[in-house]
Amino acid sequence: MAGKRQAQLKLATAGEAPEAPPRRSNRVNLFELAYERIEHLIVTCELKPGRFLAIQDLQEMTGFSRTPVHQAVSRLADDTLIVIRPRHGVQIAPIDLARERMLLQLRRDIERFVIRLAAERSGPSHRNQFLHIERLLRERRDSMTVEEFNVLDRRIDKLILTVAGEPFLEHTVRPLHTIFRRIGWVHHRHIKGDESLTTTIDCHLAVLNGVANRHINEAAAASDALIDFVDSMFDVMEREIDPSLLDCSLEPLIVPR
Repeated sequence: MAGKRQAQLKLATAGEAPEAPPRRSNRVNLFELAYERIEHLIVTCELKPGRFLAIQDLQEMTGFSRTPVHQAVSRLADDTLIVIRPRHGVQIAPIDLARERMLLQLRRDIERFVIRLAAERSGPSHRNQFLHIERLLRERRDSMTVEEFNVLDRRIDKLILTVAGEPFLEHTVRPLHTIFRRIGWVHHRHIKGDESLTTTIDCHLAVLNGVANRHINEAAAASDALIDFVDSMFDVMEREIDPSLLDCSLEPLIVPR
């Protein structure tokens, strides 16, 4: 019996030791970084709505290897921001104004719940973070670009979800935030006129102030006012936006000279 055990041990230890797997934290970080990078490209329309491309294209654009990019694409497909086309690669989801306006009503109800929860649970350390972001927004209110605003907007969304403290909400609200961040980018970049970021910033300032000071009803009302402003964007976009900006597979209505 002892001889048999020794033989089994010899077989088990023969050859080279297996390569140690990469640390899980590293894999998760690469996945999150790839997700955030592709999400940014979608929000800023560097990946145009309606565009078809391969996983290899995304690897080259982001600098990440196949595995984290593939994982990121899977999550973005769950978020309905990417459409997986078997045997044809992937497609960046076109902007469907009717659908996204309907989803805005879903966001209204969920966002109000999240904001109320965050206002109830906001503590001193959270208050300091909210007030710091509020100060940045006030200082740059009249000069901030939409790209700069989106960076802060993402931080605000993350902080509010952290303060709310319910992980389920993050998985529900995160893709909605991304969908409407892209809508906001298209609106502020392509709609002509006097529209600026000041109304958007003022709406966010009211939300931040309400949550930071634990004024629950005021925070919820500010959340509704923000959603009302986003809803007003759709009226303008439906009238004025070139459909090819919402889906690049369509022929532009006006050919640049």
